[in-house]
Amino acid sequence: MNPTEKKISIHQVDLDNFRSTEDLVAVEEPMEIRLVTGSADKRRGKGISITMRTPGHDHELAIGFLVAEGVITERKQIQSIDHVGAANEKNEFNTVRIELTPETQIDYQDLQRHFYTTSSCGVCGKSSLDALEYRNLNPIESDLKIDSDIVRQLPDSLRKLQDNFQRTGGIHAAGLFNSQGEILEVKEDVGRHNALDKLVGTNFLTDNFPLQDSILVVSGRASFELLQKALVAQIPIFVAVGAPSSMAVDLALHFKMTLIGFASTKKFNIYSSPERVKRPIN
Repeated sequence: MNPTEKKISIHQVDLDNFRSTEDLVAVEEPMEIRLVTGSADKRRGKGISITMRTPGHDHELAIGFLVAEGVITERKQIQSIDHVGAANEKNEFNTVRIELTPETQIDYQDLQRHFYTTSSCGVCGKSSLDALEYRNLNPIESDLKIDSDIVRQLPDSLRKLQDNFQRTGGIHAAGLFNSQGEILEVKEDVGRHNALDKLVGTNFLTDNFPLQDSILVVSGRASFELLQKALVAQIPIFVAVGAPSSMAVDLALHFKMTLIGFASTKKFNIYSSPERVKRPIN
């Protein structure tokens, strides 16, 4: 059985029948991210986050989270990554420990304040945008462009690559495409933000970062939190199948990201920086 799926017994009901059968659901389990920091003679370990996620690509998820939150900015800051803690019944470990180099200094109190300020539930739009500027995140300068016809193809292209979604119907995806609509990478998770963290973490660990030549496509809506993660990765074009939130639009406008929502084979909406979408030639 795929570790990202679980077979369960259910009762299926329609107009004529009430029958027992089996179904596949997406697995969701907690994962703790722990940091080990400090000088060589005074190392310190501390848990900084617990997220509910679909098991798999845990290292990439943890690294993507740290990159998105500004905890690390370079691959060389990572000394080691491993799973620790008590194993579950499948002998899988639900804690990822990242040991950073002694030169990497972390202010844990400031880190907790930062997590609060930039969370998707945020204090308010203005303070969240100010927090991003405080991290020296600048408006995206990119000449990347994409044909409108290709934009309309992206949601279907992503859906065809969602293996877990096809079987369970309960999982999100984040995919990277080039300007020709060709898939570069896709990750799935029960949490839309986790799927994006896995995507960013994978590219960060392979030194393919930042992602200024890529287009991000997500299977759900466009939230402030997802736009923030895309901004840190310097992704210029963000395409969502669902609706954007007001704070997501504010962030996209402020940092000159091209935000597209309600993308489908028939139409889509552009909320900011429309110059990166080339109009069809009639």
